Amino acid sequence: MTNDRSLRQHLADLLTWGNAHVTIDDAVKDFPPELRGKRPAGGPHSAWELLEHLRLALWDILEFARNPKHVSPKFPDGYWPATPAPPNATAWDESVAAYRKHLQEFADLVSDQSVDLLARIPHGDGQTVLREALLAADHNAYHIGQLMMVRRLL
Repeated sequence: MTNDRSLRQHLADLLTWGNAHVTIDDAVKDFPPELRGKRPAGGPHSAWELLEHLRLALWDILEFARNPKHVSPKFPDGYWPATPAPPNATAWDESVAAYRKHLQEFADLVSDQSVDLLARIPHGDGQTVLREALLAADHNAYHIGQLMMVRRLL
């Protein structure tokens, strides 16, 4: 592919930069701890639920893309936390840190010249690393937008 490096850089940027989207850092910056487990009136999710869903789904998509032994969580329960509020005082920061780590690992994966972005993932059913990266970016943008909406409503 003649523009392989350019494509890889665009994918890494799509995953890690905000560009036209809000970043996870924008969404969680100075989020009041007392509001993290609250659902806005009529809203289906708290900020904690959305943050953990983002982390869990990103981890699953990344692991599927790179680990043939990975087993995805049961859908949908395995992709959402059990409670609307963080279980302890450190859980929020730990979730944010894990999300950032997975995001960087995904950017590293798509940047790796030895990874064929267009090859079918052997343990999948037609998926490619390119498709998984685009899926992750799309999913992240959607739910970070929801997280921002919850923040504003609260």
